[in-house]
Amino acid sequence: MNLRGQFEKSPGTFLKDCAEGGSEHNSPYWEQPFSQPYFDNTTRREVTTTVGQTAHLHCRVRNLGDRAVSWIRKRDLHILTVGILTYTNDQRFQSLHTDGSDEWTLKVTSPQTRDSGIYECQVSTEPKISQAFKLNVVVSKAKIVGNPELYIRSGSDINLTCIVLQTPDPPSFIYWYRGGNVINYSQRGGISVVTEKQTRTSRLLISRALPQDSGNYTCSPSSSDAASVLVHVLNGEQPAAMQHGNNSSTAICWTIDFVLVIFLQCFVLER
Repeated sequence: MNLRGQFEKSPGTFLKDCAEGGSEHNSPYWEQPFSQPYFDNTTRREVTTTVGQTAHLHCRVRNLGDRAVSWIRKRDLHILTVGILTYTNDQRFQSLHTDGSDEWTLKVTSPQTRDSGIYECQVSTEPKISQAFKLNVVVSKAKIVGNPELYIRSGSDINLTCIVLQTPDPPSFIYWYRGGNVINYSQRGGISVVTEKQTRTSRLLISRALPQDSGNYTCSPSSSDAASVLVHVLNGEQPAAMQHGNNSSTAICWTIDFVLVIFLQCFVLER
C-alpha cells in the first residue's frame, strides 16, 4: 500500500479505505463482511388464532444482504418456504415479502389445531441463525348460559345470554337463529339483542313470550362453533321436567300408595 498517497487523501477518504482493506472498489456498507444479519426483536413471537382464521407470523431481519430467509416447522424440521417460494405440498403455507422490506411473513391459511407449535425463521448465515415463533390454533365455541332445555310460562320473557369462549379477537358478528332462520326483529315487537364485542357476549330478550315463540334458539358467532338451546313456552301447564324433577319424593309416594292398596285388599279378603 502506498502510504504517502494514502496520507495525501482527505482524512475521511483515508479512513474509509482502511476500513475496506485498501480496496479501490467502494462497496456499500451493508455488503461489508463485518455487517451481519440480525433479528429485530420487537415483533410478536406468539400468535393465537382460531380454527379457519388466517394466521401471520412476522419475522424481521436487519442487514440481510444476499442471504435467504426460510421458515421451518420445528416439530418435524420440515422446510415450508425459502425466500418467497413454498417448499411444501401444503399450499396453505406461504411466504410474504415486499421488495426493500426487512419483513418476511409466514401466512397460514385455514389453520387447524394440528398446526399449533413452534415455527422458526432461519437465515442462511454461517452458522445459521434462527428465531422461534409459537402458533396457537384454538377451537372457539359459543356457550348459552343455563340448561340446554328451557321451560317458560306464557307471558314471561325469554332471556338468553351467549358467551364466545377461547377466541383471541372479538367476533365481528353474533347472529341469533330460531330454527334455521335469523330472528326477524320486524316480525313482532318486544325482541332486542345487545351484543358487546369486547366482552364477547350477546343477550337475546323476547318479552311476553307466546307458545309460538317456542323452538330451537342458536347463537352463531363469526369464526366460532354455534350453541343452541331448546325453548318451550307453556300455557300454564307444568312441564314434564318439573313433574319428574323430584324422583325420590315421587317414588316414596308411589310406595306408600301401593302398600295401602295391598293392606286394603288383605283386609277385604279376611272379611
